[in-house]
Amino acid sequence: MKLNKLLNKVSVIQVVGNAELKEIDNLSIDSRNVNKGSIFFAIKGQKTDGHNFVIDVVNKGVSAVVIDNDQKFPDDIFKHNDCVKILVKDTKISLAEFSNAFYDEPSKKLKVIGITGTKGKSTTAFFVKNIFKTNENKCGLIGTIANYIGDEEVKTSLTTPQSHEINFLFAEMIKKNCTHCVIEVSSHALDLHRVDFVNFQSAIFTNITSDHMDYHQTFENYFIAKKILFEMINENGFVIFNNDDPNGEKIVADSKGKRISYGTKNNSDVRIHNIKYDLDGTRFEIHWQNKIYKAETKLIGIFNAYNAASSFAVAMANKVEPQIAIEGIKNTPQVPGRFEVVSKKNKKVIVDYSHTSDSLKQALEAIHHIVKDERKIYTVFGCGGDRDKTKRPIMGAIASELSDRVYVTSDNPRTEDPFIIIDEIVHGIKKNNYRIIENREEAIRSAIFESEDDAVILIAGKGHENYQEINGVRKHFSDKEISEKYLNEWAK
Repeated sequence: MKLNKLLNKVSVIQVVGNAELKEIDNLSIDSRNVNKGSIFFAIKGQKTDGHNFVIDVVNKGVSAVVIDNDQKFPDDIFKHNDCVKILVKDTKISLAEFSNAFYDEPSKKLKVIGITGTKGKSTTAFFVKNIFKTNENKCGLIGTIANYIGDEEVKTSLTTPQSHEINFLFAEMIKKNCTHCVIEVSSHALDLHRVDFVNFQSAIFTNITSDHMDYHQTFENYFIAKKILFEMINENGFVIFNNDDPNGEKIVADSKGKRISYGTKNNSDVRIHNIKYDLDGTRFEIHWQNKIYKAETKLIGIFNAYNAASSFAVAMANKVEPQIAIEGIKNTPQVPGRFEVVSKKNKKVIVDYSHTSDSLKQALEAIHHIVKDERKIYTVFGCGGDRDKTKRPIMGAIASELSDRVYVTSDNPRTEDPFIIIDEIVHGIKKNNYRIIENREEAIRSAIFESEDDAVILIAGKGHENYQEINGVRKHFSDKEISEKYLNEWAK
């Protein structure tokens, strides 16, 4: 695409250079991944500022640079290197706007469903995708565990990628005949404008509890960020919200979209009732428009009845037949690292992504409901480094109170001292039922070998992740793989 044509579709403050002669084939925020046809966007992040790399990319011969701070960049630098300088108000917003225009507004050619909330985004996304698949609609997915174009998996590292990556994925989905896309939308993505200019047809609110306080500082800021998604829905769209969450009504209050509520309350549009679950799955009823549908899923726990109900609601908004939605829920495969059961003989290991105090509590309460005091419960967990520190002692207290024994270990310490993280976790523990084993593999092994033959062991915090990050270095590490390894050894 010619740069001047792209510039005609976006808002800028100033353009210096000859845009008519520039052919653009790439948008980038990484100075290492640019070429002659690139536009480089200087994004200011939490750790680095892209403006520090402007001279580097200009010297590499990029076609254009987008900046929102030009005080230290004289026009002569760009003119001398035949590079177009584009000044904007905010490069993060401009990246989203340029991306939308560069890929020809791809979200308008899909029915895009956004999902936000503290917990349940990934599982809900998998439910929604499988319902559309059951309805013979090819559906893409952008999320924490992986990105999918139909059944083709594309690896991911962020819950919500950067805006140019999102629009690229949308465009690829259209090329491969997708009609729908479900996308997990994090609070960071909303606050950092990664989904600006996306044409969301529907939005789902799962729940909200305290999380990401390292970034948002206050719960109010966190809530405001989440609320943005629902304000993006127009009068032709739908907002689906958890009627049982105290913030459900509030988060959709300013949305123009049509509302569908779900939950156990009698006034819920999609009412869930008679929830029963064990280690084989969850069974419940969905009440919708004066009819009752019996639903079941392989996924375990009350929270998965809620996730399924929100998915049913979005299916109704998209005119899917109720029975097809029920079938799609039933056939949704196990979501990696979401209350995933690994067994050997009568011993059960549950690998779960629960990395907040509320999600850890829900996971342990679900296990208590299943075992009914007939089995011992062991918990192996740690807390991530360079993240919200306030939850560490709270999670320690929850694990100790709801487990027979706790192994406090490392999660992803990142750049923090793992023993300092562990000390902060232990500070919240009041009972003498814990053991500190910093090495995560050794902690998992000890829990398996030291527990009773019929014990249930929760390994919490990392779920689907297949790495551990220590001092900025990622090494392969999978809770599920390690659990299977030592369960097999134990069972010999």
